[in-house]
Amino acid sequence: MRRLVRELIETVLLALAMFLFVQFSVQNVKVEGSSMQPTLTEGQYLLVDKLSYARVARDSLASVLPFVDDDSSTNQLFAFHSPEPGEVIVFHSPMDPSHDFVKRVIAGPGDTVEIHEGRVLVNGVVRDEPYSTHPDRRTVPRIEVPRGNYYVLGDNRRASNDSRDWGPLPAENIAGRARLRYWPPENFKFLGSFSR
Repeated sequence: MRRLVRELIETVLLALAMFLFVQFSVQNVKVEGSSMQPTLTEGQYLLVDKLSYARVARDSLASVLPFVDDDSSTNQLFAFHSPEPGEVIVFHSPMDPSHDFVKRVIAGPGDTVEIHEGRVLVNGVVRDEPYSTHPDRRTVPRIEVPRGNYYVLGDNRRASNDSRDWGPLPAENIAGRARLRYWPPENFKFLGSFSR
């Protein structure tokens, strides 16, 4: 009887640990709007990897690891890797944090971005964007993406509210990387990234 109780407790604790791990590391998001067409369309569901972009406080890490610089303009470090250009991310809107947006990372901290009649230039080089099939003719002056920020755009530029409108996205708004389009089943697809 004692062994049965012990096994039951271990099973419950293991199930609870697995539940908490999944809650911490994965999220599902429903695509709303047309700003990411043709990559993503309204009503599709995405599986978001929150663990890849997990952040830790720089000052607490610097107190433990001597090689971590604690003199920085941002107090956040990405535990595994930071968002890279070409990746599709989910984030809390800078204008209304209660809404989540899905966009593509175009440039990271320190990069310069300018848009000439719809053509995106990152660090002076025209970016190849085969995923953007609905360009607009907008021109946006050159900016340098500040430390701790990212420049994000929708694939459907004509219908996207993005960094062109509200500026660079603060890293702390990023919820995770969109890894999988899973619903409806006929649209099942792993979402890769397009490199520079």
